[in-house]
Amino acid sequence: MLDQINNILGKIDNFVWGVPLIVLILLVGIFLTIRLKGLQIRKLPLAVKYLFENEKSGESGEVSSFAALCTALSATIGTGNIVGVATALVEGGPGALFWMWIAALVGTATKYSECLLAIKYRVVAEDGHIIGGPFYYIEKGMGPKWKWLGKLFAFFGVGVGLFGIGTFTQINGITSAVKGFFDPDTIWTVDLFGRTYSWTVIIAGIILTICVALVIIGGIKRISTVSQVIVPFMALTYVVVVLIIIVMHITEVPAAFATIIKSAFGFKAVAGGAMGSIIVAMQKGIARGIFSNEAGLGSAPIAAAAVQTDYPVKQGLVSMLGTVIDTLIICTMTGLAIVLTGTWDMGLEGVAVTTKAFQLGLPFPNQVASFILMVCLVFFAFTTILGWDYYSERCLEYLTGHKKAVVKAYRWLYILAVFIGPFMTVSAVWTIADIFNGLMALPNLIAVTALSGVVVAETKVYMDGLKKDKIQP
Repeated sequence: MLDQINNILGKIDNFVWGVPLIVLILLVGIFLTIRLKGLQIRKLPLAVKYLFENEKSGESGEVSSFAALCTALSATIGTGNIVGVATALVEGGPGALFWMWIAALVGTATKYSECLLAIKYRVVAEDGHIIGGPFYYIEKGMGPKWKWLGKLFAFFGVGVGLFGIGTFTQINGITSAVKGFFDPDTIWTVDLFGRTYSWTVIIAGIILTICVALVIIGGIKRISTVSQVIVPFMALTYVVVVLIIIVMHITEVPAAFATIIKSAFGFKAVAGGAMGSIIVAMQKGIARGIFSNEAGLGSAPIAAAAVQTDYPVKQGLVSMLGTVIDTLIICTMTGLAIVLTGTWDMGLEGVAVTTKAFQLGLPFPNQVASFILMVCLVFFAFTTILGWDYYSERCLEYLTGHKKAVVKAYRWLYILAVFIGPFMTVSAVWTIADIFNGLMALPNLIAVTALSGVVVAETKVYMDGLKKDKIQP
């Protein structure tokens, strides 16, 4: 029965994440990059400057640009950066990393556009809190007759949070990593639901569930406060650790990049021929890249909408840094560690691939290397759980017409989903997450493309204002 379910889910996943969606995501990113004249590259220094600038008093919003970016990064930097990258390289070869870069490069234009629109079309709820995102720029930007598309996005958004990125994949990744470190041989076991589980999985699951509950009940301000502390510290720690691996294998780095490029274009053909290997590398790389940085999904705009700013362009610039940090830095670090150590081709799966890369690459005992990765994974995944609770709550709020009682009840349902996550099968978990990811992207990509003229016009007015000193940067 379980095999049949996995088989059906696999077919749905292959259909949703087929060539059409991959092409659509890339085309929208390329289209926006051309219309914005490569803004994500030209204005990168300005975006970095804005990131560390204090908001002016009197500007509307709930949180700072830095807090909103950390909230968005808390949702994106998770198991996708460690387990997802490993899965992509195992299934699609080293070339999958190249296609992650391409998706991220054009995806920064998409992230800029969607976050700009989120600020422009956000609304203030009756109790004073701000809500915005694709559902509102669909309804207000495209017109009321498109409200059904906004509702569809919100429905998929709740699904991604509750059944996909937000809960099952993260808690599953955490408990697997904890078990791999503390009980790799599954010695301390207990029988539950007709299956045998390690006590480390049960204990880790309970502790994480309690921690999640303590934070998300406090709402966006508590989530952003926690994210501002954990995200920068853990991202920097992870980058430094992988830099050690790169330095230890510095002479092999050029060959690693050559392997990635050759694999991306089928020069190192696998079974099925060169074209077949290119398609697999593209599919796995772009799917995992989007899973990780969420450019085009429409999730980051929900966090961006709460920012204290009166300028949509300003927040668009800051928000696009999320894709740069997540994929072009964090995912690249993971991918390089795996390619340099060759663990993508050792018959391993999931977190075991990255764990082996750390063990082989770091000049520490295996236990120390495993512990470092486990801690990074736990914190990355924990913050992703928090971020996606906020996203899915806002989607649900839109769906139900701002009914607080429903949202509060949903928080407890979300906590329950975190609790049962460790008992889900790994393949089913990732497949469900991929399906909801793809479905969520479609309404948002349609909206961002339809409203691209608004994005270009807003950008031109703002940049002209900067040149004429009418707007103080």
